[in-house]
Amino acid sequence: MNHRKIVVTQPVHEEVLRKLQAEGEVIMNPGPDPWSPSQLREYLVDADAMMAFMTDSVTKESLLNAPRLKTISCALKGYDNFDLRACAQAGVSVTFVPDLLTEPTAELAIGLAIAAGRNVLQGDAATRAGYSGWRPALYGTGLHGSVASVIGLGKVGQAILARLAGFGCARLLGVDPSVRLDQVELVTLDEAVSTSDYVFLAVPLVSDTRHLVDSRMLQLSKKGQILVNVGRGSVVDERAVVDALANEQLGAYAADVYEMEDWLLPDRPREIHPGLTNNARTVLTPHIGSAVRRVRFEIEMRAAENLVRSLRGESLSDVAVEASAAA
Repeated sequence: MNHRKIVVTQPVHEEVLRKLQAEGEVIMNPGPDPWSPSQLREYLVDADAMMAFMTDSVTKESLLNAPRLKTISCALKGYDNFDLRACAQAGVSVTFVPDLLTEPTAELAIGLAIAAGRNVLQGDAATRAGYSGWRPALYGTGLHGSVASVIGLGKVGQAILARLAGFGCARLLGVDPSVRLDQVELVTLDEAVSTSDYVFLAVPLVSDTRHLVDSRMLQLSKKGQILVNVGRGSVVDERAVVDALANEQLGAYAADVYEMEDWLLPDRPREIHPGLTNNARTVLTPHIGSAVRRVRFEIEMRAAENLVRSLRGESLSDVAVEASAAA
């Protein structure tokens, strides 16, 4: 009988669950709310493996109470909520899913941009309140003929650019010192924000990118600009965004990620800034970049396969390293 214990912190597809149960006893959170830190510590005391999700973080303190833990398999792409140095020191391998989230996240970025630029939320509310026919109202801006820039040209950033190419933008700009792309003008961050009608953030959260978008950058931005964030919440200083919306330097802000979600940051806010949630010129979605049924199944299965290979001592290709790659 296999006495391995596998902790799964969110509910998974039944086929994924069966795959894990073939390797040992599975303790699975029925979800959707995460376990409390004390509950997770209790489950990890005698766990051999953990399948982790966006609701989780692992610190040095977490690992002190998990002496048998051998592997953490993340069903996600950005793993900045996991202390990789502490995991390495504890002999715990960490794997992630590097590419399955790319296409749906890029799709959502375009959807957020259109919703923000074309006043979709305001139009929906006005129509539901009582529609009496066309009026000269809710004029916005469109992608066609605009200048659009993407900050961070990893897989997600490149997928956003590929989609923007079909909208007839006047210029497509990219900001990433480590990448060279055909048909994209590579510019500095200051040039991108000062000339663009739309700015898309597809940047990972590392020490150099926290609050990359701050009051200084927003003061440089083209007036009326639409800012879209599908990278990581703390790349943006939400308070500075609220101020830029208030003084109309920003035309709109659309986001799928928020500062409050970056669990490893001790000084993170505990909620989305109310100046964003109470603002008519924001479009906010609850981290649904990968929330496509087929894709979520593939992500869970890939994470399960990584977990199984690690437990069996087989070679791993999706190993997380301390310096996060571009989003």
